[in-house]
Amino acid sequence: MRIVIVGASLAGLRAAEALRGLGFDGSLTLIGDEPYEPYDRPPLSKAVLLGVIPPDHAALPFRPDLDAKWRLGVRATTLDLETNQVMLGDGATVEFDKVLIATGVRARPWANSAEATLDGVFTLRTCDDSRAIDERLSAGPRHVLVIGAGFTGSEIASVCRERGLSVTVTERCPAPLVGALGGVVAAIAADMQSDHGVDLRTGVTVTGLEGDGNGRLSRAHLSDGTALDVEVAIVAQGSIRNTDSLAGSGLAAGPRGVSGDVARQPHPLYDYQLLALEHWGNAIGQAEVAAHNMMHDGLRRRPHLEIPAFWSSQFGVNIKSVGIPTYSDQVVITQGSVADRRFVGAYGFRGRVTAAVAFNQGKWLDFYRGLIESAAAFPREFDVMDRTEPFEVRTSELPDPAVLSHGPTVAVTGHLPTERRVEFVSLPK
Repeated sequence: MRIVIVGASLAGLRAAEALRGLGFDGSLTLIGDEPYEPYDRPPLSKAVLLGVIPPDHAALPFRPDLDAKWRLGVRATTLDLETNQVMLGDGATVEFDKVLIATGVRARPWANSAEATLDGVFTLRTCDDSRAIDERLSAGPRHVLVIGAGFTGSEIASVCRERGLSVTVTERCPAPLVGALGGVVAAIAADMQSDHGVDLRTGVTVTGLEGDGNGRLSRAHLSDGTALDVEVAIVAQGSIRNTDSLAGSGLAAGPRGVSGDVARQPHPLYDYQLLALEHWGNAIGQAEVAAHNMMHDGLRRRPHLEIPAFWSSQFGVNIKSVGIPTYSDQVVITQGSVADRRFVGAYGFRGRVTAAVAFNQGKWLDFYRGLIESAAAFPREFDVMDRTEPFEVRTSELPDPAVLSHGPTVAVTGHLPTERRVEFVSLPK
């Protein structure tokens, strides 16, 4: 049997390892558009930009007996499910019996293509991106602009301040991280940035980037009519799924497999909404499930029921989350102190716990994971000694998930992957 994995990053590598671990001894080919073997992306916006490690030290370890054919530095352009072939950008074709799509995402570029080519305008997704930004920051620019205050943008701003650089962050929303964590926690993140000397501009957008006569970035124009003199602009406005090669293939998802950042999945704990979770752990979990299902048929296949989790390090704070904070309508600080930036916030929707976020309190998240899996009632006050905040249930300031869908309340049971099951539960009225 010939298995081809389109995508040679974290999900693709872990799927390949899982296949070998399950006893697959056939032909295994990984196709990746970057010229490098798989590497870890989270350090690119943290340790690499700080100069703690060079980009080439972020390589991912993998089993020595992987026995895979690597087609690196070449892009998959077309997937033909009638002939079972993947066409590559260099004109070659790779035949398969089964294929796993793990192509991930790419950074969303600056919308104006002419402005995007100005010297000093960057995006961050690859090790080459990180290397280029590191070199430019090391040159000591007078002022840096970060466009977008999601996790990547906030981490870049944190790096700039640690390097002693003047930085402005623009965000169209009312606060950084609001799209991921809601307004209550986002307000805390905004205070963190301001306390560390970030010039945070919320409720505004960048309307244009201006270059000097030599094609170098010199100024940014904002929607409030102001302008900034900047030498570096890092665009952190999200990502685009790498699905170009799937156009016309007729593939949605199924036994052949889709995993990683490129994939969306229906999760039973969240009304079976299609979730796209660009998180490290989710990429690994999906890859392992996809590999298992490629090796098994019918009832021996299993769903991906892992509770999502992510982490971010910025402004001296380790932020960790479990569950889906955006699937909530209320939030309450259950432990710790907001002033000390050491706290846990629990999120709820329809009377059950749906997520939790921790600032420098990540050790508690396994407990909250259990509450999420068991559809524990919300709000719930715990007998803890470290809470200095009043137990105040507040609106999480996120879009109402009920607008998107309605569905039954379920719990996830079982600890081993083969034992994971979904059970319907009833909550007190």
